[in-house]
Amino acid sequence: MESMFKGCYTALITPMLKNGRVDVEGLQSLIEFQISQRVSGVLAVGTTGESPTLNPKEQLLVIEKTYEFSSDKLLTIAGTGCNCTRKTLENTKKAYDIGVKAFLLVDPYYNGPSSLEIRREYVTPVAERFPDAQIIPYVIPGRTGTQLLPHDLAILHREHPNVRAVKEATGDFENMKLTRKLCGENFDILSGDDDKTFKMMADDAIKASGVISVVSNIAPAAVQKMTKLLLERRVNEALEICQKLNPLFQIVTVKTIEETSLGEVVVRARNPLPCKTLMNILGMPSGPLRPPLGKMTRKGLDVVLKAAREVYEKNPEILTPIENFFDVDLSERLYNEKCWKGLTYD
Repeated sequence: MESMFKGCYTALITPMLKNGRVDVEGLQSLIEFQISQRVSGVLAVGTTGESPTLNPKEQLLVIEKTYEFSSDKLLTIAGTGCNCTRKTLENTKKAYDIGVKAFLLVDPYYNGPSSLEIRREYVTPVAERFPDAQIIPYVIPGRTGTQLLPHDLAILHREHPNVRAVKEATGDFENMKLTRKLCGENFDILSGDDDKTFKMMADDAIKASGVISVVSNIAPAAVQKMTKLLLERRVNEALEICQKLNPLFQIVTVKTIEETSLGEVVVRARNPLPCKTLMNILGMPSGPLRPPLGKMTRKGLDVVLKAAREVYEKNPEILTPIENFFDVDLSERLYNEKCWKGLTYD
C-alpha cells in the first residue's frame, strides 16, 4: 500500500488578537500562505496551536475554519486527543461532522496510562468509532509522561487499517527503528521534531515519510522541498536545504541562563513561544500567547533574532516568501527594535 502521509504538514500556530480572542482573519491569511507554498497539509489545534488554552468552542472554531480555508487544497488534520477518551471521542465526532477525516491523538498526559492502556482504552475506541478516518497517534513522552510503544502501535496497525501513521517525537532513534521493523513498510512515520526530520527520512532503518513541522509556519516551501527531495532519495540536495534551515530548527525551543536575585536559573522557552515571537517580529499574523505561556526573556529573544538574521543574510530565499506574501520588509523588521517592542519581559 502506498504511503498516505508524505511531505510537510504544518502544525499551525493559532493567531490571537490583542483582546485574547482567536484571530480568524489572521488564521485564513496563514493558511493561504501555506497553500501558496504548496505544503502537503496542515494540523489544526496541536500543541503549536496552543490547544491546552483553547476552550472547546474555540478548538472547534479553529478546526472548522482551518478545514473551510484549506480542505480543497490541503489535507486537514485535527488535533482531537486529550487525556480523557470520552472527551477525545466527542472532539473527534465534532470535527468529523465538519468533514475532517484525519485526527492526531496525543498520548494521554498526566494521568499516565500504560502503553497497553493507551492502545486498548484510547486509540482503539477512536479507530473503531471512525473506521473511514485516519487516526494518527502522537508519541511525545517529554510532554506527556507516558508512551505508546512500537509493539502496541504495530498491533493497532495490524488490527485497524485506519491506524497507519504515527507522529514520532520521542527523540529516540532506536525506538523509531523498532517502529519501522514492527509496523512494516506500509506505515508512515512522521517526524515530530524539525531538527530530526532529515535523519529520520534519510535513515533506511526508519524511512520516515515526512514531518509535522513547527518551522514550516515560517519557512513552508523550504521544509516541503527538503522532504520532497528526501522522498526522492536526493539526500545531498536535501542536506543543503536542511543546513540552511538549521538555525530555525534550533529555536523551536530556546534555553537561556538568567539571573535572579537568588542566583542563576535555566529558562526554557518552549514551542510555540519562540516561533510565535518570531512571527510577530516578521509581521505575520500571530499575536500574543495565552497564559501560562507568556513572553521570552531578552536573552531568549536575542537567540531568536540571531537565528533569523543568519538565515536572512546567508540564505534570504528561505524567508523571501514572507516578504512577498505579507508585504513586509524583513531588512527593517529583523533589525529595528520597534519591531519586537513588548515581546519580552522587562
